[in-house]
Amino acid sequence: MFDDSNIIAGLEIGTSKICIVVGEQNADGALNIIGLGQARSRGVRKGEICNTEQVEEDLRAAIFEAEQMADVEIRSVYLGVSGGHIRGFNNRGVHPVVSADREISQDDVDDVVKNAKAINLPAENTIINHVRQHFYVDGQDGVTNPVGMLGARLEVDMHVIHGHANRLQNVIRLVRATSLTVDDVVFNGVATSLALLTNEQKELGALVIDIGGGTTEFVAYSDGIIRHSGVLAVGGDHVSNDLAYGLKVPLSRAEKLKLEHGTAIPTEAGRGQTISITNELGLELKRINVEHLQKIMSLRLEEIFQLIAQDLEQAGLTDYMRAGVFLCGGGSRVRGLVPLAENVFQMNVTPGHACAVSGLTAALDQPEFAAAIGLVKYGSLRNRSRSARPSFVTGIKGVFGKLLPRN
Repeated sequence: MFDDSNIIAGLEIGTSKICIVVGEQNADGALNIIGLGQARSRGVRKGEICNTEQVEEDLRAAIFEAEQMADVEIRSVYLGVSGGHIRGFNNRGVHPVVSADREISQDDVDDVVKNAKAINLPAENTIINHVRQHFYVDGQDGVTNPVGMLGARLEVDMHVIHGHANRLQNVIRLVRATSLTVDDVVFNGVATSLALLTNEQKELGALVIDIGGGTTEFVAYSDGIIRHSGVLAVGGDHVSNDLAYGLKVPLSRAEKLKLEHGTAIPTEAGRGQTISITNELGLELKRINVEHLQKIMSLRLEEIFQLIAQDLEQAGLTDYMRAGVFLCGGGSRVRGLVPLAENVFQMNVTPGHACAVSGLTAALDQPEFAAAIGLVKYGSLRNRSRSARPSFVTGIKGVFGKLLPRN
């Protein structure tokens, strides 16, 4: 058995699967993945719960599998959230330094951060995570720690991620119904970027895209900090739906065709090729044109990338992604997806792999587990910073404590 105080668990309740990853943090802060549990997700649509009974049943199965593999009892989790209601934007807070000597104190920093978060959100929304970017002291930019500096005006830029409070509360309550404590709530896109990107890539500028079953999350880094984030309520399931509609086949058959014959870019081999679809008796029902199948898939996947590219362009960040694009999520397994993304973004595109962690290769090498691994990494970073003030990301528990009910 492992020391429970060093155990960190990350939970993603996705549209296609429920996944819980267990990590152990040693005395030096190094993280080792020791357990993985997953179950097919039956009660989630577009990243949000639509059948609590089914989700709770599947969640308990995933927890049991993870505990068996890791040989630990999981008591708490860092919970990843997604959904089309989640938004991210940048905001600036301003605070006058009123002390007689004009020396900036930690209280001044706390006040300017509080001002940056005092934004006009819709009444039903709450902050999920906020990420400090840069401080400004009397107009001097690029300040990372203003404490001890002299100035009359302190400002801070902050990236704020928020979502609908009740819809977030639904998933928190469900997790707590399994007797687990929620340590913190994290936007899946933030967690994924923590799993995939090195510090150098964050400095160069990188775009992380996580293509799930019902949603696609994306986060853009530049100069080492998050500059932009977003969610599209579109994912791999929509590709299957398009195929079912376009090919006039049942959804289950469309999913199978996608996995066996699908590609993001129509191939020469697919031209003129047909597939015979048979019933349970082996009798032919119809023939499917492979080129048509691949064209349907390509159009949907290209649309997803184009929407993200347009969003990045509007944010003025396209030219700052010098490390390129990193793809993950179960939807990133589609053949030909990398060259399609390169055509849309006109930059280098790489399949993402978890970095700065060790342990189970069954989890580390699979793109669909990136978010859950990132949640464990988030927890390890929070453990390291408990004795100091956390500065990389702050989640719901620190920002909006009433969203997390006490046990």
